[in-house]
Amino acid sequence: MNLQNKVAVVTGAASGLGLATCKALAAAGAKVVGFDLDGAKLGEALGPDIKGVAVDVANEESVKAGIATVVHTYGTVHVAVNCAGILGPSKTISKGQLFPSDLWHRVLSVNLTGTFNVLRHAALAMTANEPEENGERGVIINTASGAARQGQMGQAAYSASKAGVIGMTIPVARDLAEHGIRVLSIAPGLFESGMSAGMPPKVSETIVGKLLFPQRMGKSEEFAGLVRHIVENAYLNATTFDIECGTR
Repeated sequence: MNLQNKVAVVTGAASGLGLATCKALAAAGAKVVGFDLDGAKLGEALGPDIKGVAVDVANEESVKAGIATVVHTYGTVHVAVNCAGILGPSKTISKGQLFPSDLWHRVLSVNLTGTFNVLRHAALAMTANEPEENGERGVIINTASGAARQGQMGQAAYSASKAGVIGMTIPVARDLAEHGIRVLSIAPGLFESGMSAGMPPKVSETIVGKLLFPQRMGKSEEFAGLVRHIVENAYLNATTFDIECGTR
């Protein structure tokens, strides 16, 4: 899909991977709308050329209203990129206490249910698009994680939620193929972001130490560059791309 004058929605847009993705898609000529729970931070982060809308992805009514705002403003949605997510670290049992149930549900409600909320409401808007010459109406990209397959201590909820993102990629792509909508996921390793900043240094150093070349955290611009390539390459569909520099 040629991004020139296309309408793109990006969640988790106020920082990290989401913010970099907003900027990359805007630079490619798209009209970008960033969703984030922190509406006050959005305007400052995105600047005057990218519209920001306060949306709680875990709340379906909030997502529905956000997509409606985009359609009212620009007439449609062509691209949706789900970057919103939270860590919620906790051991299954720690000092005699169980993993808090409310924390488990919160992590899954944002990372998995929130992704599905945005995905389906964006897809519904995309079905009304006039197809391009190749029949394409839209592209949806979800953010999984290397933790879906190689989770660290304390990441039970996070890893489960991201594994769910990977698990729904193929069936949703099959569901939406008849509408000319592609669905893919990206599973990043350790990237420079607010999430990695909250990790204990010992944990992040251990992960970086096991990388190949280059032996460093990923940069948000590198993630955003992969997003742009996926959107522009029409033969990519129904798969998850690892971007983790050989993390094992």
